Amino acid sequence: MLSRRTFLIRTARCLTIPLVNKQRVLALFLLSMCAVAQAWAHMASERDLSDSDISRGPETDTRNEIRIVSLAPHLTEWVYSLGLGTNLVAVSDYSDYPEGAKALPRVADYQGVDMTAILSLQPDLVLAWKGGNKPQDIQKLSSLGLKVFYSAITDVDDIPSELIRLGAMTNTAPQAKALASAFAQQIATLRNTFSSKPFKPVFYYSWTAPLMTVGPNAWPNKLLNICGAQTAFYDSPVDYPQVSVTEVLKRQPEALVAASKESPQTLSSFWAPHREFLKAELITVDPNITSRFSLRLADELKQLCIGINS
Repeated sequence: MLSRRTFLIRTARCLTIPLVNKQRVLALFLLSMCAVAQAWAHMASERDLSDSDISRGPETDTRNEIRIVSLAPHLTEWVYSLGLGTNLVAVSDYSDYPEGAKALPRVADYQGVDMTAILSLQPDLVLAWKGGNKPQDIQKLSSLGLKVFYSAITDVDDIPSELIRLGAMTNTAPQAKALASAFAQQIATLRNTFSSKPFKPVFYYSWTAPLMTVGPNAWPNKLLNICGAQTAFYDSPVDYPQVSVTEVLKRQPEALVAASKESPQTLSSFWAPHREFLKAELITVDPNITSRFSLRLADELKQLCIGINS
């Protein structure tokens, strides 16, 4: 299928040919567009379109037949967790877990979704993330008659409830409920064990150039709260403020949490010149887990909580 850019280039070339050929091209173009419209009309007629709070489109097919497109890494993980990995026909960029997801076609990135590619796959269900996918893209998918699951997580406790909703749409309700219950229990155990006030001040960061941390309403701070901690920049008016080393030293955090894939040696070398004034222990977490609404988050959080409170 032609990309939009290739289509425009070829159309432009057509404008340079003799008039008689232009007319033929125009006629062929109109016929092809008519065929596409008829094909989509046929597809739409086979769908029982219905509105709900989370989707628009036909009832989900049986588990073995459903074709799924995921537009966010955490949704890709959920599909595999529900045992539906073989039903995935395409995913978003950064869908790198589990290993099998790496081989699937990419149809979404930070710039948006590839509508042409998605439509050509004829999915029965598209999984979209309200916090990551463009609203106009999600609306377009729905307007085309595709069934869309909307993920809109704002808190850790939203993960199990949304997983259950997805299970209900994919005929995997028992698996979803079991996974959701186990995850919720793990989070509850961490809260009961570590979450007590006053919170310990922690400097959470992902990179040093520029040096940035998190504010009180940012997702990482909600994870810190479960561990009985909070961002050292709890008074920041923005979610991800840029700060200086001097400001960090003034706040004297009890721990440094690096959400980074860099080696411990590289991470430690940045703070080495300031160790006379900063005694906080350096803890590392996997950013591919702490930045996603993954079920792997519970285990990663356990290690973070232990590190902060040891």
